[in-house]
Amino acid sequence: MLEYDFMRMAFAASGCVAVLAGPVGWFLALRGQSFAGHALSHIGFAGAVGAALLGWPPLAGLLVVAVASGAGMGALGDRATGRDVAIGMILSLAMGCGALFLHLLTHSAMTATALLFGNVLGVTHGTLASLAVITAFSLAMLAFLSRPLLFASLQPELAEARGVRMPLLSVLFLMLVGAATAGCAQVTGVLLVFTLMVGPGATILRVGLSPALALPAAAVLALAEAWGGLALSWWSNAPASFWIAVLSVVCFLVSGIPAQSLRFRREGDAGSC
Repeated sequence: MLEYDFMRMAFAASGCVAVLAGPVGWFLALRGQSFAGHALSHIGFAGAVGAALLGWPPLAGLLVVAVASGAGMGALGDRATGRDVAIGMILSLAMGCGALFLHLLTHSAMTATALLFGNVLGVTHGTLASLAVITAFSLAMLAFLSRPLLFASLQPELAEARGVRMPLLSVLFLMLVGAATAGCAQVTGVLLVFTLMVGPGATILRVGLSPALALPAAAVLALAEAWGGLALSWWSNAPASFWIAVLSVVCFLVSGIPAQSLRFRREGDAGSC
């Protein structure tokens, strides 16, 4: 499998994306903002198709629009009235624009398919270099934000009282989510970003590890799902994004078994008493 250059490129690209998506997804699940990752991928879709229509790299359009939209979402504030409705309306408008751009993009149906469902096997050296830069910068930014972000996520009132600038923190974090979303879309496509962006982080959060262990564990799990999906795709000839989605769902379901077993045991002990 690794004798082929396109497979080595695919493993490298998915690895870059996964080590960023896992920790970012853990914070998304912790803060209850999973919908933001889903929405940013769909909003960024319009930017990617628009860039392709203009003859620019789709990744550039996706990145710019997703990061700008993340800043806009963060500026709305966590407690803004009608925030989810506003995001939903923007998402709908962006998808409508994406549909229009697709209609005008008559010269490349493969581009549309790759944007919607991913084409990690078609990653070029230029795209891989871009993903590496995005990952390195985003991980550095996450390391800088992690302590105040964790404080604000667990105890927002106390964090605000201690002087944490909550609006700025929210803007910076969602811009980071936008960058991670742009990277994930290269592997899974905009329709399945949730599987790699939120799935591993939500699974690790469900297990209940401490933050010091949860962040690297989320990165390792995302990496295992991405590489496992690629390997299964090679052996089965099914799309890699399909297998990544399957592995993400299976891991999430399995992570809940210990908690369910403990709950049933406690209920049984209470019934016997």
